[in-house]
Amino acid sequence: MPTFELPLRLDTTIRPYDWGSVTAMPELFGTEPTGRPQAELWMGAHPAAPSIAGGVPLDRLIAGDPVAALGAPAVARFGPALPYLLKVLAVARPLSLQVHPTIAQAEAGFAAEEARGVPIGDPARTYKDRSHKPEMVCAITPFHGLCGFRSPVVTAGLLARLGVPGLQPWIDALAVRPAGQALRAVFAQMLDDASAPLRAQVEDALAGSSDPDLAPYADIAAACPGDPGVVAALLLNHVDLRPGQALYLGAGVPHAYLGGVGVEIMASSDNVLRCGLTTKHVDAPELMRVVDFTPAEPHLVEPECPADGERRYVPPAPEFALTRYDLAEAASFELPGGLPRIVLCLEGEARLVPDRGELTLRPGESAFVPAVAGAGLSGKGVAYVAQPGAFTM
Repeated sequence: MPTFELPLRLDTTIRPYDWGSVTAMPELFGTEPTGRPQAELWMGAHPAAPSIAGGVPLDRLIAGDPVAALGAPAVARFGPALPYLLKVLAVARPLSLQVHPTIAQAEAGFAAEEARGVPIGDPARTYKDRSHKPEMVCAITPFHGLCGFRSPVVTAGLLARLGVPGLQPWIDALAVRPAGQALRAVFAQMLDDASAPLRAQVEDALAGSSDPDLAPYADIAAACPGDPGVVAALLLNHVDLRPGQALYLGAGVPHAYLGGVGVEIMASSDNVLRCGLTTKHVDAPELMRVVDFTPAEPHLVEPECPADGERRYVPPAPEFALTRYDLAEAASFELPGGLPRIVLCLEGEARLVPDRGELTLRPGESAFVPAVAGAGLSGKGVAYVAQPGAFTM
């Protein structure tokens, strides 16, 4: 059985996905570039890439004494596993156009693939676990992406400005039909192989457009020529985040991040259903079954500011909340016991001081603070602290 008396320094994994930046994380963390994209830094206990504490994967450590690691309330609410996954994203080109399932959809999809004998590591597998994957991204640099369906009437006007005659049936459908029905029909047709010639015309029109409202979609077309997701992206809201702003995404919300660096937190899941803008597995039929076709504005999470230097982001997901601490030599914040936390240093230096000992983190370094430990947080720099959201006061 492990003993959880102190914060545990984490050894973490950086995922080299092709949409990642070659330079952003090295510049942020003061490390040497590898020459390869560095897309996602994972901090957590997801079995696909668990962080390592003292030479042992964090998921195995937690399994040895869940109550000490997570606290009895978290175990009762979420089971004997860390309920969230923390990441740093460095986006240099568009991510996949994607959605995430509800818990019920994830459980059913996972069971169906298990019954068919599809290995978890199979690139063609859609459901990697039984969990839903609500998520929130907090911008470190200017960050932008696509999120949720725009009003179809507004989209009809945007498509008309492209001046492509073949788009008229879609324009008419979006302007006349009930919103959800119109979006479902047009989205499906945009992804259909029969629309490839029309999609090529749209890409040409985007390349020649000087319309500022179309500029983000022209950039997507330039990055992903010939991809069916280019035209489908025109149905989605474009959102720009300033540093410190946060965006929340629930189940079924179509989205794609386009550029920037951010801290992302989510339920501990790797379930992603894709329909385009990717070299990974695409499962458009399953995505069509899961996606929510209700038009909606992007869900921005306004931070609470209970103290100077403290910004707390609490989205409508019980698994996670995120707090940014702007540390100064004279300031100290208390991280009381009772909750499992991950502390990430992004700038300068963050010091964790439990009842005994001290752990110093520098940019890109992180630590797990188990429920039985607690610690003071001080230093001079910037730190993010992840914890379950259901128990955030």
